Amino acid sequence: MTERLTIALAQCNPVVGDVAGNIERIRAIRDACSGVDLIVFSELVVSGYPPEDLVLKPFFQDKVEAAVAELAKETGAGKPALLVTAPWRENGKVYNAVLLLDGGTIAAKRFKHDLPNYGVFDEKRVFASGPMPGPINFRDVRLGVPICEDIWKADVAECLQESGAEILLVPNGSPFETEKHHERQMHAVARVTETGLPLVYVNQVGGQDELVFDGGSFVLNSDCSLAVQAPPWREATVVTEWRRAAAGGWRCEGGEIAPPPDGLEAIYNAMMLGLRDYVRKNGFPGIVIGMSGGIDSALSAAVAVDALGSENVHAVMMPSPYTSRDSLEDAEEAAKLMSIRYDVVGIEPAMKAFEAMLEPIFAGRPPDTTEENIQARTRGILLMGISNKFGSMLLTTGNKSEMAVGYATLYGDMSGGYSVLKDVYKTDVFKLSHWRNRQRPDSALGPAGRIIPERIITKPPSAELKPNQTDQDSLPPYDALDDILRCLIEGEMGLAEITGRGHDAATVQRVWRMLDLAEYKRRQAPPGVKITRRAFGRDRRYPITNAFRKIL
Repeated sequence: MTERLTIALAQCNPVVGDVAGNIERIRAIRDACSGVDLIVFSELVVSGYPPEDLVLKPFFQDKVEAAVAELAKETGAGKPALLVTAPWRENGKVYNAVLLLDGGTIAAKRFKHDLPNYGVFDEKRVFASGPMPGPINFRDVRLGVPICEDIWKADVAECLQESGAEILLVPNGSPFETEKHHERQMHAVARVTETGLPLVYVNQVGGQDELVFDGGSFVLNSDCSLAVQAPPWREATVVTEWRRAAAGGWRCEGGEIAPPPDGLEAIYNAMMLGLRDYVRKNGFPGIVIGMSGGIDSALSAAVAVDALGSENVHAVMMPSPYTSRDSLEDAEEAAKLMSIRYDVVGIEPAMKAFEAMLEPIFAGRPPDTTEENIQARTRGILLMGISNKFGSMLLTTGNKSEMAVGYATLYGDMSGGYSVLKDVYKTDVFKLSHWRNRQRPDSALGPAGRIIPERIITKPPSAELKPNQTDQDSLPPYDALDDILRCLIEGEMGLAEITGRGHDAATVQRVWRMLDLAEYKRRQAPPGVKITRRAFGRDRRYPITNAFRKIL
């Protein structure tokens, strides 16, 4: 009877669609783990996660299956066995599968039973639900291999325990959101408590479009004690030693326990990793950003510098006659503190040209937001021109508060390929800016110390599209606005609940109306890092044409 096992947790960063590259990542991890019995990978590591409609293409599935078959042949001759995950065809259906590769063959297959179909998840669209799984026999040890969502309820783990599983090995593709790591561990603790079995949780790391996977893989022993925890935000392979206890159960020997993602540091790291991988995986040489002298562009630039390095960030200030001297000075100082390229391109000539071109049509009508929007769209044209000429991706700088209420110009400041602040409320933009001036993340490529000028953080926010303008001319104070928005978006609360928190009913109704009317803008916004439980996009799907305009 097997008395000892060595199991490696492979917390890696696959690229969706790069089957050959992902297989090479698996091989590199395997070759670095000599002497290990089994290596466990995260969910759908062969295809990358989430692959979405790629799995509906038969020729993509052909590539996956051929690559897995070749990898399986390489597991003979004393090499570690591999517990890999891939979309897999069986009897005319496609499953989210975990595959044991051992002894030169695909030794066992199990399919995900509980397919998530909420929030950002849409697995029922592309996968069939597998039957309740039984354990896999490996070296005379019965391994239960539920996949991700399978442990968020009790039935799959209970079925595995009843059919003789001794250890639960769980591949996961669980994206970051605030407080998510704690939630994962609570579900894992519940399954361990119910089954009496130790549990290995292997999570993906890296950015994939709007999702960021934070890693933080861990092992719980059967007494729910935390034996091992991998670091968040980076790839890691953690080797664990297991012994069979006298009573017959298995126990993992204690190892390193890295601190989990938490607070503002976690949000900043998520933004940084999401941007880094979006730029890297899509082949951009760097980013260009409109530097206004305001806090949103300054924080976005800071994240970009930390994610990509100063040499890969190009800031452009585009002043108008309404741009204050403070903004000009603050933008230039921020660029110097971040050591990034900084150019100034004034937009007044374009403003005058548009005014002359439109004068015959606009005759007799006073200036209004039309002229303000033309300024924003002029800046968008300039930035997209620079992006096209040099190949750098335009980074959008709008935050969640602005996008919620439509305080942004379509085809203007909304132009761009990606946003790091898309799911960050304005009040958190201030907090994150203070935090970054005090701390530099471990993986950051930017300079230490203060990189956002203090006046940028303390001055009243303004779009500076007309004289003496501030955001509060047309919006409630951000403390109140953000609390109302959280109630409406994350909480789905009604009027009575929100006014019970001290908000004026007319203000709540006004914010709800702005939120609802701006849906058409958000549909056309670039992707951005998911931070909260309900980011705009697949998390929150509201109709554009919508007559439900009043909170009851």
